[in-house]
Amino acid sequence: MGRKRLITDSYPVVKRKEGPAGHSKGELAPELGEESQSPCEEAAELELLRQFDLAWQYGPCTGITRLQRWLRAEQMGLEPPPAVREVLKTHPGDPRFQCRGYQ
Repeated sequence: MGRKRLITDSYPVVKRKEGPAGHSKGELAPELGEESQSPCEEAAELELLRQFDLAWQYGPCTGITRLQRWLRAEQMGLEPPPAVREVLKTHPGDPRFQCRGYQ
């Protein structure tokens, strides 16, 4: 009796082209003009945002982004820290900075 057939036997083998030299599969290329931030600065900014998350005087943070919470606090006259808004504006598409983390 022959070997058992596998589902992969039904499909042809396709060789993939390798990408440009120096790029690994899981890496994203940095955007043009984007400066890479040191891990120490990034950690300090994330810590500032965590402290903002824990500050009860700016209202609840469930279900909204940090920027929405900051704007709501400003509209209510609570004077949220301007440094928090600056950090949020410098990382507009990064979910680690925009949304509250649960680490």
